[in-house]
Amino acid sequence: MPPRRGGSFGQGANLRIALVFEASSTNLRAIIQSMAKRDLQSRADGLRREINSHNYSYHVLDAPVVSDSEYDRLMRELQELEEGHPELATPDSPTRRVGGWVAERFSRIAHPAPILSLGNAYEAGEVRAWFDRIRKLDPRVGATEFVVEPKLDGLTVVLHYEDGLFTLGATRGDGEFGEEITANLRTVRSLPLRIPVDPGSMKVPRHLVVRGEAIIFKRDFDEMNRRLLEAGERTYVNPRNTAAGTLRQLDSSLTAARPIRLLCYAIVTADGAVPDH
Repeated sequence: MPPRRGGSFGQGANLRIALVFEASSTNLRAIIQSMAKRDLQSRADGLRREINSHNYSYHVLDAPVVSDSEYDRLMRELQELEEGHPELATPDSPTRRVGGWVAERFSRIAHPAPILSLGNAYEAGEVRAWFDRIRKLDPRVGATEFVVEPKLDGLTVVLHYEDGLFTLGATRGDGEFGEEITANLRTVRSLPLRIPVDPGSMKVPRHLVVRGEAIIFKRDFDEMNRRLLEAGERTYVNPRNTAAGTLRQLDSSLTAARPIRLLCYAIVTADGAVPDH
């Protein structure tokens, strides 16, 4: 007996239902995966903001707000997220500060403007002689008010930012050319890997170059030497030479292990508006 038309229609309907269900399941899985990816991206972004805030509190303000163990937990979570999902990693992630890059040599970098050194004066007569020299160059100097501030004694560095992102760092060198030490500077936790401005508050310059001083605080230097002595390793003579030598290591992991701090205090050049204070 030939099959009933109704039975044949029922099989076709079941097939169509199955195909529609499979397509719906595929779309649902894609939606779930997309939602999961957005959640992971949101978590990674949140971790980076939180860790950067803690770095600023600890290394710049010298006022930590979380324990070392809590900080390490946040850092481990971010590292695991970025390792498991490389597409979530960003060039300014705090995980990029750990060091490990070994250079064969330093490249020579031309500065966009002369990076001048400071002169020395060891007694009052030398300061007066300096004042007389510049007054002869410009009589207005005689009526000028001066500001005196402490000299931070370390290594002068020049930092380049492109669209707010740190892209290049160099030593002062001879004032016209310096050595490229970007990988080492990335390990300095007080160096912003991205210019820290609130979204919508102002537009960062497309290209910005600033001058700063890499230093080691005396208390950090003493603590570092104490630990080295306990470990039976060689200690260092003074903070200035230690800071300069540390940033010129070919192995950036050695730089990451030293308590370098950074203070930026002058804009060398900028392509766009910059704050006037």
